[in-house]
Amino acid sequence: MENEEKKLEKQEFKGRNLEDAIGLAEHILKRSRSQLNYEIVAEKTKLFGIKTKEIVIAAWPKEPPRPTSLEIKFLDEFISRFPLDLKYHVKSKNDMLCFIFDGPDKNLLLRKEGALLLALQHILNKISDKKVQTDCDFYRKRKERELKDYVSKIARHVHETGKNEVLDYMNPYERRIVHIAVNQVPGISTESIDEGFLKRIKIFPVKQSPN
Repeated sequence: MENEEKKLEKQEFKGRNLEDAIGLAEHILKRSRSQLNYEIVAEKTKLFGIKTKEIVIAAWPKEPPRPTSLEIKFLDEFISRFPLDLKYHVKSKNDMLCFIFDGPDKNLLLRKEGALLLALQHILNKISDKKVQTDCDFYRKRKERELKDYVSKIARHVHETGKNEVLDYMNPYERRIVHIAVNQVPGISTESIDEGFLKRIKIFPVKQSPN
């Protein structure tokens, strides 16, 4: 899992002694001593009329403990077995986990309308006790915008012609976007048809009863 590299970069701190240098590092990095790694870089003697000492240390936050959840174990095994040059980090919000991928092989996740990225999301949701989303290179935002624009055009066409339209097979994530977008067009509704993970969506006009 990718760590926040900037937080782990070494920085140098000076003090009259080791305690002063570590205290300054704690203040600047906003970490307690137990959360820091440090090493002595140099010990200097200064002469300004009075002989004084100065110590220089390099300090950086300790790497946070690596999660050992089923989701992490699965992804690490998946990436190592292929192998894929990928890395990821996890964002947690309420009961949702979002796995955000990056790395030289990230384009493999985005081929064929993000098929592999969404397949990983489907598997992770099967093994996780939380709702899981996967994302890569802002795929979700781009996909959502493109799908909303496309569906809005179809919905307006249905409204103008009064004829039903059936969309191609979609996964649950895509179907949710379609249902929400179409419901914003007055007089038009949707329903999923077929069985299984991939389903088609019918967009159709709704007859409004006279007042």
